[in-house]
Amino acid sequence: MRRTRTPPLIEKWTKKDVHQWLVTEVKVPKTLADRFFDEEVSGESLVVFEKTDILDMGLKHGPAVKIRSYLERLKHALQHESQFPAYVENWTKEQVNQWLLQHVKVYRKYADRLLEEDVSGDCLVCLRKQDLLELDVKSGPAVKILAELNELNKKPEPTLQPILHTSTDQKETPQPNGPDLSLSQAKDPKRPETNSKTEVGLVENESEKIQPLHANVSEKEEIQQPKLQTWAVKMKETIVTTDLTDTTQTEEIQKILDHLSREDLKKFNFYLRGYRDSNQKPIPLGKLEGKDIMDTAKLITDHYGNEEALWVTIDILDKIDQRDLAGQVKQNIGQQKKQCLSKVALKKEANQGDKLKNLLTCGGNSLNNYYRFVVVVNRSSPEQVQYLQFLTKLKLFCVLDFDPNSAALGGLCHSYRESRVANLHTPSQYQGQIDSVIKNLNLYKQTSWVFCNGRHDLDSDSNKELDYRNWLRKCCRDVEQLVSFISNPDVLIHGRNLIIFLLLSPVDTEKDPVFDTYKSFIKHTAEESIISICESQSTYLKWRELVQEKCDFDINHLSINELTLSEINGTIMALGPFNQSSGRLLPSSGSSVVVLKQKDEDFMTALDILCLNQCENIYDENTPEFHDHRIKVEEEFYKGGKVKWWNFYFCDKDKEKPFVKRDKHEQVKKMIRYQLKDSNNTCVLLNLFHHPGCGGTTLAMHVMWDLRHEFRCAVLKDNTLPKKEVAIQVSSLMKLESDKLSPVLLLVDDSKETENAHDLVTWIRKAAVEDSLNINLDDATNCKVIILNCVRSNSPKEQYRQQNPTQSQYITAELTKEEKNEFDKKLKELQETHEKPENFYSFMIMKSNFDQDYINDLARNTLENFDYSTKAAQLFAFLALLNTFVAESEISLSLCEDYLGMKMIRWHEDSVLDRMKPYSNFLIIDTVEEYGEYRGIRILHHSIASACVEELERSFYLKVSGIVMEILHCDLFFSVGVVKHRFELLIQQMLIERLRKKDGEEREPFSPLIYKIHNQQGRQTVQEIFVKASSRFVTSASIPQALARYLYIKDRDFPEALKWAEKAKNIKENPYTFDTIGQIHKSNLKSNIQREQQETSLNPEDLNINIRIAANAIRAFKRAQELANAEDGRDEEAADDESDDYPRKSYNVYGYVGVLQITFMVFEILSNLPFFEEGDPMKKKYLQSFLQKAIPISSVYKENNEINNRYVEIIKDHEQFLLNLKTEVKETFELLDCYFMYTKGYKSYSKNQFDSKNHWTVSIHFKKYVTLFCTAPEEIQKERQSNPNLNLKIDIEERRLFLERNQADAFAGILQFLDKPAEKIEKITEYYSFLQQQQQFVNKKQKTKETINYILSNIVFYLLKPKSKHVKSYSHLSALLLKTLQDVGLGYPFPDPYYLALLLFWPSPTQENTEIVTYVRAIRNSSRKRFSLLFRNSSTVAHLYLGKGEELKRLVSKPQLDENFNEMRRDALAQLWRNGDIFKDKAIINLLHRVSGIIEQGEVFANYGKLKIPVRPALIAGTRSGFSTEKVSFYLGFAIDGPLAYDIQYEN
Repeated sequence: MRRTRTPPLIEKWTKKDVHQWLVTEVKVPKTLADRFFDEEVSGESLVVFEKTDILDMGLKHGPAVKIRSYLERLKHALQHESQFPAYVENWTKEQVNQWLLQHVKVYRKYADRLLEEDVSGDCLVCLRKQDLLELDVKSGPAVKILAELNELNKKPEPTLQPILHTSTDQKETPQPNGPDLSLSQAKDPKRPETNSKTEVGLVENESEKIQPLHANVSEKEEIQQPKLQTWAVKMKETIVTTDLTDTTQTEEIQKILDHLSREDLKKFNFYLRGYRDSNQKPIPLGKLEGKDIMDTAKLITDHYGNEEALWVTIDILDKIDQRDLAGQVKQNIGQQKKQCLSKVALKKEANQGDKLKNLLTCGGNSLNNYYRFVVVVNRSSPEQVQYLQFLTKLKLFCVLDFDPNSAALGGLCHSYRESRVANLHTPSQYQGQIDSVIKNLNLYKQTSWVFCNGRHDLDSDSNKELDYRNWLRKCCRDVEQLVSFISNPDVLIHGRNLIIFLLLSPVDTEKDPVFDTYKSFIKHTAEESIISICESQSTYLKWRELVQEKCDFDINHLSINELTLSEINGTIMALGPFNQSSGRLLPSSGSSVVVLKQKDEDFMTALDILCLNQCENIYDENTPEFHDHRIKVEEEFYKGGKVKWWNFYFCDKDKEKPFVKRDKHEQVKKMIRYQLKDSNNTCVLLNLFHHPGCGGTTLAMHVMWDLRHEFRCAVLKDNTLPKKEVAIQVSSLMKLESDKLSPVLLLVDDSKETENAHDLVTWIRKAAVEDSLNINLDDATNCKVIILNCVRSNSPKEQYRQQNPTQSQYITAELTKEEKNEFDKKLKELQETHEKPENFYSFMIMKSNFDQDYINDLARNTLENFDYSTKAAQLFAFLALLNTFVAESEISLSLCEDYLGMKMIRWHEDSVLDRMKPYSNFLIIDTVEEYGEYRGIRILHHSIASACVEELERSFYLKVSGIVMEILHCDLFFSVGVVKHRFELLIQQMLIERLRKKDGEEREPFSPLIYKIHNQQGRQTVQEIFVKASSRFVTSASIPQALARYLYIKDRDFPEALKWAEKAKNIKENPYTFDTIGQIHKSNLKSNIQREQQETSLNPEDLNINIRIAANAIRAFKRAQELANAEDGRDEEAADDESDDYPRKSYNVYGYVGVLQITFMVFEILSNLPFFEEGDPMKKKYLQSFLQKAIPISSVYKENNEINNRYVEIIKDHEQFLLNLKTEVKETFELLDCYFMYTKGYKSYSKNQFDSKNHWTVSIHFKKYVTLFCTAPEEIQKERQSNPNLNLKIDIEERRLFLERNQADAFAGILQFLDKPAEKIEKITEYYSFLQQQQQFVNKKQKTKETINYILSNIVFYLLKPKSKHVKSYSHLSALLLKTLQDVGLGYPFPDPYYLALLLFWPSPTQENTEIVTYVRAIRNSSRKRFSLLFRNSSTVAHLYLGKGEELKRLVSKPQLDENFNEMRRDALAQLWRNGDIFKDKAIINLLHRVSGIIEQGEVFANYGKLKIPVRPALIAGTRSGFSTEKVSFYLGFAIDGPLAYDIQYEN
């Protein structure tokens, strides 16, 4: 012992002094010393520290004991001295572990406990008995450890051998000569027992022989032999025989079996009775039945003999994934004999094959244990690339490639892209918003291959490889940002993704971009999530040294360095999931079959493709692994998980246990087959309406499974993808691997709308038209895509009734008697194969016929001891609320872990469910495809979630408002991130998404959640929730807009509503936010009118207020309409919540309608004034004259009193506004008439109910207009009698008023009479004829308009009553039109005259009209100027078509075509028009003339001799892209914006 001089008082030490003492004297790692510094431990604190205080700081026992020991000696001014040999203090914790196991011979659990607590040699010498007891070491072993430690002073240094950890670093040895050897083959039973020396020699000789054996094996042979070897073969190479007695063997095996769970014991017995890796026959089943563990152990020993029994046991342990236990057993066998292994053999780490497997699979057998892999790779050689096929098997997120030649021929990237899809990127492309980058780069869906230092296949200076200095300056920052992006837990969840540094060439210096990238990764990621695979030992040693030196971390346990690339490749390729040996197969023409290549499947990112041989040859179906997989998949599904193809496969395998079919199963199949056989459409949309949770999706997928031999089947994975992209992929699937096309059945699941599916139909048809060059007429029946659209609905039966019954079906949450019987039968089957099938809640809910009492009992029993103060209970309440009010909702697993305070690294998914007990029986984990396949947790069934919410309210007084506020107050949920963004969207959806009303397309005013809170607690609580939500979602206009809607509808608090509506508008100006402002003013005005009608006294100030409100409302509606007109139409997708009363993209003409409504409210207010009273004809005339600007307000007769005078003052203040109303309203009517008449509106049955409602509203207001402004005939008669000298003027006025009353004073209004009785149009034509004779009394503008309307009325009259003598001749009308066209020229502001020119002057086969091209251009220009904004979101429709006659006889009206389908339902007829199939009907073909034409540069032309007339395809999918010049033919329709080509047919 060496004394030092007395140190200064410890109490005087600063925290810096303490830190220095710990590092320099105690020699603890700096990170531990830093903890003392961070915790502000000065000398004054240190001197009173006990061991428990050190442990409380998070240090492990080993360092804590060492610090305590040094501190005690320091207090006594003693230098630390050791009572044990110096080598002991130099032992690592691993060597301490070896000494304890090999020399002290304590149980492994004690040795491992010390290893876990970082007890290295310098800590070991400081241990006391009490320290060991605190480490759960029993007194006996504790005393023994300390005694053996003291004995070391008297003995030579013990030999310590590395421990062979079979579960983590076992290396497979390829077997080139025949099948795997069993244990008994490894040990020759005929060979006599040898003494120890002979055995040692044998082992040494064996090890010498191993190397040449490997050398003779070709690399190809090694790859082709992935079969796992038994432990017995491994033992042949490294283990010598033991000489245990029968009794000790039996006891040893009994101890081993005692460690197994009941489930593992079953697996052990299963393998034991089928064990064939021995010369002995398997143990007969009869002998094993009914045996306890002791009997089984004795049976094994007796059957296999003393020595082989233990190895058979170990071998089976390995097969049932008990590798740790197997390794522990082997470790305890023959320790002394293992010490005799040659030092040459020990230089290599044993079993790196197993180590590689464990690193990649988390100790399992499948690569699926990790969600994604990130690979960082440096320069490779062409010779190496052939052994890197394993990259195609990994689920790669991205590859960071530092080889600039990788994309060239012979490079790694080039090789990978031969069989898989990879998008080539640069690091700079990973900058920006996370969700934008994910979407733009197609991350998760396809591999991203990132070139991090040049790309030589691109010939530009910017793609050249840089030396380190220039790379550091130009590229390093981009790569660091790339690494930061990858490491973001919202991109790749920590602990569930693996980063692989694949070093194919040396990294010799720290000045290497690859090493900088490694340093970047460890800044963001735990070291355990990064492994290294090195092509050689030398590369590894340098790499390990660099990491150790610069990063202070030893990567040895995370590295593979002794396997050749060939061995690495073979080992990984042998891991699951296994590819189907025959490939994935698809049906093809003529009952043939084609192989679906992996690369083709990679391209079709939108589709989950169902193959003919789906699920086949993936497992050995005679193994427990397959049995366990089946049990797990079935349990997940019957509990409430999403159905998988496996579910149908299992039932197909076991015909006696079929899958339960809903009663509509066969009907849906029949419907699909009918469309394949009899429909002429290239794409057909079939709707399946279903209640949530009643098996709609399952039914659809089951039908697909049954039809997979007749169709190429696929499920649309992501409904948010652009429809054009989906259409291209569907078209590719149709054409794949065959010259002839195959029909496709596409499932669109969980759609809430049918409109999206209609858009998809349009795009698929367009894609089909573009591909039609390759279609033979014989193949026409195969050129079909049938979309099965699963529509979730609260009223499926009602929605079904609104559809074409041949193209829709429905199922409800109600079972038929036959279905009930099937479910009863299935329950009995499940009871035979599964434990506790009564816990399969989703199945049991259906079996109970959705019995609410059963569901309520489930909720009540599970929530019996609910404690909302716990995190688990809170999280469950959040899930119950979310799953009740938002369909298909979940909370991400990582977000749940964060909320529960769980560490994310390497947690197993089930650990979250463990933490959620006792509620976990109701929970399931799903994959969410749209968000990078992240895992989300949800409640099994919608009805369970609803019942839980009700139970929480009933029994625990926990209202939904309280749960919502708890969510909104939790900061964790609102930090940045993709996963959290998804959760935020779901919360918003819960607050603002409104359901459609059962009887139509209109929505309820509020979301179901807000309805519930309002009914329970009223306005204050609702407003508090919206205010809090608004502070959370500061960029969302939807929240304040929804609050504004609530306040004006439910509470009539218009000022407060207006405040929140203005806030929404300030966040985002769009049609919906302005419309909400207009709706608030409209509601306010309506409320004021109702209130004033109840009052007896008059208050002129009410008029002032109301006119101001009206002016603000009109201003808001006009602005909403302007914004709607300015939007990009089809390409602009507003979120559901942005709509005030309308669905997406459907604002259309609501602004115009709003202006009409407000204007007539103003007219109503004015008509209630004392001097404008509507009941008095004279006063009504005054109002009419005032609004028509005929007399000023001062000339209106009224009583001279204070009230009237004030009214007059107010009217004068707003005079300009009031006098413009009549003109504005007339223009609005004409504009809306054009919209309803010229677009695919209510007459064609193809628009939604919103347009029908709007048209009805406009019609009502037009009647009011007629009443107010169009003098009644009896009044005109009175005027005629009183002023006989004005008879002619009165006659003209009378006829004009008649035309205005009937909306026949406008061009569009006259077209409306095509489907009305002829008598009305006859009178209209007669009146126009009269006006033609009185044109000297009108201005030129009016004269032109009336002449144009006169010509059109004659054409309509002819079509309705061709034999009438009052119809003018074709020549008369043509001459009149020609004169009119000369007068107006080509710049007339309305397209009307040019429309007439198309009707009358369109060429015939015998007569050309060269001017027609000029008129087509003129109608297009005029229509665009007049209607471009109005038609922006709509297509025009033809009301007249080119028939086979001459002159007027060749015009055919749309109602005439419709007459051929009088027996057909209106919606079915609308469908025929929508998809163009109406032109395939013989009656239509007989009526219409088919025009010959040509397509050039994508433009369609009608050909008449040398004349080429431009026409426009009527359907988006009418022509194919590619600008191919082709001869075509089509039918011609006349629309207000020019001629339309229908049913375009290519001549070839």
